[in-house]
Amino acid sequence: MSATVTNGASDAAAEAFLASTVGGGHLPKRRRARFHRLEVAEVRPLTADAVEVTFTVPAELADEYAYLPGQYVALRTELEGHERRRSYSICRPPEHSADGTATISVGIKRDLGGIFSTWANAELKAGDALDVMSPQGTFTSTLDALDGKHIVAIAAGSGITPLMALAHTVLARSATSEFELIYTNRSTLDVMFLEELAELKDRYPSRIALHHVLSREQRTAPLLSGRIDAEKLGTMLDVLIRPETVDEWFLCGPFELVQLARDTLAERGVPAEHVRYELFTSDAERVEPQRGRPVEVQQGERTFAIEFTLDGQSSTVESPVSAHESILNAALRVRPDVPFACAGGVCGTCRARLVDGDVTMTENYALEPDELERGYVLTCQSHPTSDRVTVDYDV
Repeated sequence: MSATVTNGASDAAAEAFLASTVGGGHLPKRRRARFHRLEVAEVRPLTADAVEVTFTVPAELADEYAYLPGQYVALRTELEGHERRRSYSICRPPEHSADGTATISVGIKRDLGGIFSTWANAELKAGDALDVMSPQGTFTSTLDALDGKHIVAIAAGSGITPLMALAHTVLARSATSEFELIYTNRSTLDVMFLEELAELKDRYPSRIALHHVLSREQRTAPLLSGRIDAEKLGTMLDVLIRPETVDEWFLCGPFELVQLARDTLAERGVPAEHVRYELFTSDAERVEPQRGRPVEVQQGERTFAIEFTLDGQSSTVESPVSAHESILNAALRVRPDVPFACAGGVCGTCRARLVDGDVTMTENYALEPDELERGYVLTCQSHPTSDRVTVDYDV
């Protein structure tokens, strides 16, 4: 997807697309993303290829790490001589201890060829410390009126992590709310949080429904065996779940599954404002930002002048037109503390307001329609198209 933004005006087609993907107005207020060094309290195996990592949040940082179910944190460390950042969803509902400290837990699934996820599964241990970004993300709701609400989630693999926090919260906050989950994996051995999901079912037997779909393992019910395609999902909506009874939908997984679910729900007449989604890519697929890469401006070569404000300090960097740099990559050459996490247009951590000039956004799966209208862009995906561009990370 490509969107062009000109000094605060959004492309109409892009805005229409985003209006169909963002989950309505009950979203947390965004705040400036900041890293703090947190100690690992526990690394708990979930499957042969997944772990739950729990960090201790000291009392003085408890407010900084307050979060809503469905949000994520970015983790940062040095591996193989390079800085690595990866975003992982928070998998536990918010909790605080009597002494004011808190914990924050994420689920990390090992990806074949994934440097960070392989290291986290094989070597990360209690007592280690990592840089953890303050919680971000809009794959959530204020959940302030849950009585009688029916919430349905569709997840694949590690897409279950934000939904664990959501399920706990929904079921605990209201005695009349219902939570239903369609969760697809290759086999039983690949199911993350299998025991926790069973415990939720035991605790709330009449208010939670679990539908485990296994693509490489035969189940008693044919509907729950094999890959979820359009036909299977349609049958599930006919047999297991009636869309007209559902108040909110949460979709989390790879693009193909999320897009299939969105298209199918739209065909069934489900209003887009009641469908929230979050995409994920594997660690192995992750493209590292070209942070601080050497760029030499040749004499007489045309350049873009990129000015940005961060923490009250303004900086300017020249970017050769031929380099085709994103604003983020150019900014990182002069300010290594510029915020980013996924660098793929998904998380929104690098969001800034376009104050002056024109840019083109290559991808955008994070900004809401009203944010586009107010001139916000994703700097990791924004490329200047005017001689001078000014953005503000502090707004």
